[in-house]
Amino acid sequence: MTVIALKALSDNYIWLYQKNQDLVVIDPGEAQPVLEYLSNHQVHLAAILLTHDHADHTDGVKVILDQYPACPVYGPKECGRFVENIVQPNEEFSLLAEKWQVIAASGHTNGHIAYLINQDLFCGDALFMAGCGRVFTGDYPAQYQTLENFAELADDVKVYAAHEYSETNLRFAQEVDPTNPDVSSALKKVKEQRQQDRPTLPSTIQLEKRINPFMRAKNLAEFIELRKKRDNF
Repeated sequence: MTVIALKALSDNYIWLYQKNQDLVVIDPGEAQPVLEYLSNHQVHLAAILLTHDHADHTDGVKVILDQYPACPVYGPKECGRFVENIVQPNEEFSLLAEKWQVIAASGHTNGHIAYLINQDLFCGDALFMAGCGRVFTGDYPAQYQTLENFAELADDVKVYAAHEYSETNLRFAQEVDPTNPDVSSALKKVKEQRQQDRPTLPSTIQLEKRINPFMRAKNLAEFIELRKKRDNF
């Protein structure tokens, strides 16, 4: 099994989960990077998985399906115009002869979900390195609960977020938690990776518990205060 990052738009990642010659595509906000990969590699497009209904995660689906019409699409009902296989939190489904677990991840959008396969978490915009998505729904308790859900996962679970926001998030984390040596260390590493134009992801659940101010919030009120500060950072 291999996880591959495709750059898309200004700062998105489309994640590819490849097992042998089968490929699962997660959140294709653009079609071209996916189509180029498929053209350049002898692989079979097994499925498309969507985490939530935002254009920068779904806009590539139609064009991909135009060329691969038999490809099944999985996702929440909110992505219904694309999805033939609607999945819900706490469900499991089989894909590539493996179990994929669906995790509730609402807050950023209604119906946002994440996918856990073995020790890999594909979480869309629900969790970033040292951050989380804006709470467009206004449902801060839901987003807080989402992070609580993630915190219960095993420490070695790898976190594949859908945006390259790590450096900005860590600068914010350093501002609100200036004495945290883990934040300083992570920020130094991330700056080096970005200077080399390398992805800073995946993170891990263990690392997020140490550096992510939103996962470290002691209660809902503190989470809301931090999220509103980050909105204006």
